[in-house]
Amino acid sequence: MSVLGRSSLAATRAPMAAAWRRTASKSKAATSSSSSVTSSSCFSTSSAARKPPTGVLLMNMGGPSTLDEVGDFLSRLFHDRDLIQLPFQSTLAPLIAKRRTPKIVEQYDKIGGGSPILRWTRSQGAAMAKMLDELHPSTAPHKAYTAFRYARPLTGEALDEMRADGVERAVAFTQYPQYSCSTTGSSLNELFREIQRRKAADSGAPEANIQWSVIDRWPTHPGLVQAFTNRLQAALNTYPAEERHKVPIMFSAHSLPMQIVSGRGDPYPAEVAATVAAVMTKLGWSNPYRVTWQSQVGPSAWLGPQTSDTVKGWAKQGYKDLVVVPIAFTQDHIETLYELDIELHEEAEEHGIRLKRAESLNDEPTFLRALADITAAHLDSLALTGPGSSSSSSSSSTVGPHVWAQGNTSRQMQLRCPGCVNPVCGEQKRFFADNTMGVGEDALR
Repeated sequence: MSVLGRSSLAATRAPMAAAWRRTASKSKAATSSSSSVTSSSCFSTSSAARKPPTGVLLMNMGGPSTLDEVGDFLSRLFHDRDLIQLPFQSTLAPLIAKRRTPKIVEQYDKIGGGSPILRWTRSQGAAMAKMLDELHPSTAPHKAYTAFRYARPLTGEALDEMRADGVERAVAFTQYPQYSCSTTGSSLNELFREIQRRKAADSGAPEANIQWSVIDRWPTHPGLVQAFTNRLQAALNTYPAEERHKVPIMFSAHSLPMQIVSGRGDPYPAEVAATVAAVMTKLGWSNPYRVTWQSQVGPSAWLGPQTSDTVKGWAKQGYKDLVVVPIAFTQDHIETLYELDIELHEEAEEHGIRLKRAESLNDEPTFLRALADITAAHLDSLALTGPGSSSSSSSSSTVGPHVWAQGNTSRQMQLRCPGCVNPVCGEQKRFFADNTMGVGEDALR
């Protein structure tokens, strides 16, 4: 059972000057293979000397890279009040983390001794930045940074690296395609709090005065949909042609407690469903399918049906083959490599089901291009200002507009959940929207 699932029980103007476009488009990405917390460099030394990079901050939950990091990872997770609210949390969180650490260490040991999510995030970021330099030279060079919520590199470490690189403008790019307050919302709240902490400590701190915008969701982006379709079609193609359209498909996503969905009004289930519908449309609705939810823990009501229960139910109905698609994850990590590849496969075998999993997106070429396209379209949608910018310049991006590129944030992000009681959410939404919120309570201020 996933770490995030367990934790949820324990109670998301003009482009820059054209003068440097020609030099930026010639810069070459230099991807570091180091396992340290410093992100891969995606801009050349000569370009960096002339102009700081446009930062693209890839935000995700993260995972421990080694077994020794599991305890700290769990402790940070259980301290996160955006995710879990416990009585006496500062006291209980480290105790819960300590108790759970041995079992979670065993799980990470079974998938190779740690999570590969940092490695995949860095390689995806390096590929994205290299393509982005060509797609959107007016804001080049670009550099990808990683900010994990519970594992290193943490948000503060990413801001330290941005300061060292002299970053003045950055895009916070969630790596959760579908928005949830418990994932993207928590990461943005932490980024907002860290920026405010640094402003309070030193109002002139460069990293505290970066001009930010946010890619807060992208559930139906054509590149994402095509990448998922490619992975799924490859799995279906392993069956004989006369049989493959009969194989049921499970689109599995991390579940949420119903109190978050029904009580708070979290948009996550609807956005997962939107991704699934887009993929099935690409497939021509060729196969029977269901959206299922993994990682439920405990007796309280969660989104269902559960992925494991679906396997058992279909086995009773006589199905012998099944394909599972991790539809809410863009990299391999414990929920794919352990929950699906080990736990779910064992359950399927016990019930006479031959289970196949569609490969995670990871290094899928269409997906890597999608990351660059999404960022380029977002940059095109911004009203940028800053040193060296020119209001008469026009973007040389080859990427057309996309429905989710709506300025500093999407309009969806500007609307708080109807059951939200966290004041930080409203503050960070106004901050990242650059005080241009145009919907809800903030449109009246």
